[in-house]
Amino acid sequence: MRRVTDTDNMLKKNQDIELEIDGMTAEGSGVGHFDGQAVFVRNTAIGDVIDCHIIKAKQNYAVGTVNKIKKASPDRITPDCPSAGKCGGCAFRHITYEKELEIKAQRVRDAFLRLAHLEIKTEPIIGADETDGYRNKAQFPVSKDTRTNDPVIGFYAFNTHRIVPQKDCRLQPPVFRDILDIVENWIKENNISIYDEEKNKGLLRHIYIREGRYTKEVMVCLVINGDEIPYESKLITELKSGIPKLKSVVLNINKADSNVILGDEIKVLDGDGFITDRINGKTFRISPLSFFQVNTAQCEKLYNKVKEFAGEDNELLLDLYCGAGTIGLTLADTTEKLVGVEIVPEAIEDAKKNAQQNKITNAEFFAGDAKEIAEKLKEQNVHPDTIVVDPPRKGLDAELPAIIADMAPKRLVYVSCDPATLARDCARFAALGFTIDTVQPVDMFPRTSHVETVVSLSRK
Repeated sequence: MRRVTDTDNMLKKNQDIELEIDGMTAEGSGVGHFDGQAVFVRNTAIGDVIDCHIIKAKQNYAVGTVNKIKKASPDRITPDCPSAGKCGGCAFRHITYEKELEIKAQRVRDAFLRLAHLEIKTEPIIGADETDGYRNKAQFPVSKDTRTNDPVIGFYAFNTHRIVPQKDCRLQPPVFRDILDIVENWIKENNISIYDEEKNKGLLRHIYIREGRYTKEVMVCLVINGDEIPYESKLITELKSGIPKLKSVVLNINKADSNVILGDEIKVLDGDGFITDRINGKTFRISPLSFFQVNTAQCEKLYNKVKEFAGEDNELLLDLYCGAGTIGLTLADTTEKLVGVEIVPEAIEDAKKNAQQNKITNAEFFAGDAKEIAEKLKEQNVHPDTIVVDPPRKGLDAELPAIIADMAPKRLVYVSCDPATLARDCARFAALGFTIDTVQPVDMFPRTSHVETVVSLSRK
């Protein structure tokens, strides 16, 4: 297809065109091409031919919506959720799960080839046995209906802060709906103030829920723009009455005028301030600020791969970005000594307690920045046999790969939730003398656009 150079031939806002979808973006939007221009359309499938209405037109791309599906993709199915296509959660509920797995595996391959210029072979993606009800955590924004003054609880629409009402998400366990009903009634009956993000005023910002997949223990956390809530005892009484496995009710204090959901301060209203759950036979304590994979069943498959890649002959295993110690502690029997590093102090406290309750005595955990502590260990001539990294979406600090290379580990295991930053970092490691041995995609988040990947690297 020719490149558009004449602005008179460019697509324009409110234009209607026929478009065939031939690709998919990382966010789950379909991509078609019209006279050389890329057009992005949500809720489409590869192979769809649609009547497309252009809602945004730029020099190099356009964004459209579906007026009509003229020819349906063979992978298209009827969504089984009333909010499908409206909220920003499920990107793939309108296509078969088999095709979703293909798209995610291709996304990982494309990231390595197009972004890192690395031709690698990926292992077949590990799919999920259950695509519904798998989430053990959810955060629900709360707003107010300006017409009725009733609370609106749900999820943000794609790329907006407009809340789509939804209390019965198919990705979550039924108990989440029960909790939301109780909190909504408490809001209405007691005229609880709701946060207005434009004015930075009002109290209740988010309802944050966690449940242990195996223990069924439940934590309810209210994120508030303040220091306390009115009618606290009423809420606790109602939650205890309606939720038999309720373990803890907490507040998260977030007074920041920002889009960040959680603040740093936690106040326990009832219970211990944490729940517990199990991964591969080990028990873990989960606090509000602790990182814990949202899909426990898939997490077990992922951690089994990490254990396979880490090997069994370790004198020292270093777990960077260790969170509450979940990865490292499941690897404790593969090494003489485990060292975990995490920047969130509360998570490190959980990691230490997790080691104690699992009777693991060969683990040490340190609170601090991964790069800074790795640098100190390098200066002390510490040479781990295996290093495991599980960084946030932004990937590794630019200086960390070189520090890791100087520590001369035999193996590096990289767990990533973003193929783009993973591919970038793997290219850095390749330039430092590492070989990329195995790239294993894992579908941790069925029906959404996200994909997890675990990579095994070794020194040349």
